Amino acid sequence: MRRLLLATVLAALPAISQPALAQGGPPLRTAVDGTFAPHAFPRLEGGVQGFNVDLFREVARRMGREITIDSASFSGLVPALNAGRYDFLAAPVTVTRERAEGMLFAEGYLYTEFQFGIRRGNAPIRSLDELRGKVIAVNKGSAYDAWAQQNAERLGFTFQTYDSNPDAVQAVVSGRAYAVLAGNTVVKYAASQQRNLVPDFSIRETRAHWAAPFRRDNVELRNQVENVLECMKKDGFIAQLSEKWFGAKPAADDAENTIFPGYGVPGLPGYDPTPHEPRCS
Repeated sequence: MRRLLLATVLAALPAISQPALAQGGPPLRTAVDGTFAPHAFPRLEGGVQGFNVDLFREVARRMGREITIDSASFSGLVPALNAGRYDFLAAPVTVTRERAEGMLFAEGYLYTEFQFGIRRGNAPIRSLDELRGKVIAVNKGSAYDAWAQQNAERLGFTFQTYDSNPDAVQAVVSGRAYAVLAGNTVVKYAASQQRNLVPDFSIRETRAHWAAPFRRDNVELRNQVENVLECMKKDGFIAQLSEKWFGAKPAADDAENTIFPGYGVPGLPGYDPTPHEPRCS
């Protein structure tokens, strides 16, 4: 009778995929750029906080593993990953074809795209053609600075460079510039901290996945982490975390809510199209 009862209980349990069974193990080793608010930035009491810190601490918790998160310069993170110092990178890394040829990516947990922020009360920017005659503020040396340099003459705008994104935001709030150009999550976060800044027009052709990279030989861990990320999308955890840190609820088709087919970023090197369903305990 006891054996029959045990068999009945086991049969009622949901099937668990191999990634979900891989619980426990040594601490996961990862790192962030600790100066990139709101993804990772210093806490007054020490250590780092931010969206990516919360995201991957939860990933580790669901995997039944501890996690150590170092704070380091972004330029040194990929070499440290390839040297074996880290198991993966918790810092947001834009997935490009070139990077995907050298690293193995899980699916994206956020979309990154260029976005303008304007002063509250200013007329919204509805297309790039409406930049003509306007002054745009950018962070010096950033990808947004490079975009401004490449497109200012063609689109008829002028731009100002600042040593930090908060300085560029202040230029808009004070009226020295019409709009600031930065990443969408950074603009949303700045707007949540500065009531006179409003997120505005996004350049959709710049959209890309932000995802966690692994060494190319670490397929098993990539798949385990992706399984957990998909479960966190399924139960709404990533969407809630996004709203907490960026001040806006993600759309239904944003990456926070989208479980992509296969493993990795579709269409790029390292992608495995094998169908699977996330198994969530």
